[in-house]
Amino acid sequence: MPLDIKICGLKTPEAVAAALEGGASHVGFIFFPQSPRNVPVEEAARLRQAATGRAKAVAVTVDADDAALDAIVRAMKPDMLQLHGSETPERVAAVQARYGLPVMKALSLSEAADLQDITPYRGIADRFLLDAKPPKGAVLPGGNGVPFDWSILAALDADIDYMLSGGLDAGNIGEALRITNARGIDVSSGVETAPGVKDVGLIASFFEAVRQARLSLDAGT
Repeated sequence: MPLDIKICGLKTPEAVAAALEGGASHVGFIFFPQSPRNVPVEEAARLRQAATGRAKAVAVTVDADDAALDAIVRAMKPDMLQLHGSETPERVAAVQARYGLPVMKALSLSEAADLQDITPYRGIADRFLLDAKPPKGAVLPGGNGVPFDWSILAALDADIDYMLSGGLDAGNIGEALRITNARGIDVSSGVETAPGVKDVGLIASFFEAVRQARLSLDAGT
């Protein structure tokens, strides 16, 4: 089964190139001023050009209004929108209708009971991104470099399409894939040397770790 791999929070041509060379299916650009990964819309529009025909460009926003989304969609022309705030199912549907783009809704988890948060969005969101709940005091809804208990995902219905996020890196991605059998994964802080600073070596190492993990899983070891 193909595995989607999203490298998120990209800000430089070098990082975009490393993601594409590694085989990323999705490249993510964050539009959230409080984030160290925030990128100006015009710069994201330039950076995403390298992904054309190679990977889907994802615009990541947090409770953005129509004016902000209008500017992003007009300039960047993303292939997908990721809503990473407290957007309601009604807001997700409205965004889909306004832009005619698939929408991935991010949800934060820490325990099995949190899986109930998915239900209102089923049949509305095109895909889910399942992230760890932010630590207390965190200002970012994602990208905090913390994982959650992946075993709780065993209770998910098999038809729920999601990307696994939250604290993934080359050291734990093998275990994450073994436990979840996720069809998509998302990494940001796990390929950085500092918040918002992507490292091409860490990106390459992450892809190699994914490759080795998949070989091991295919071999049943």
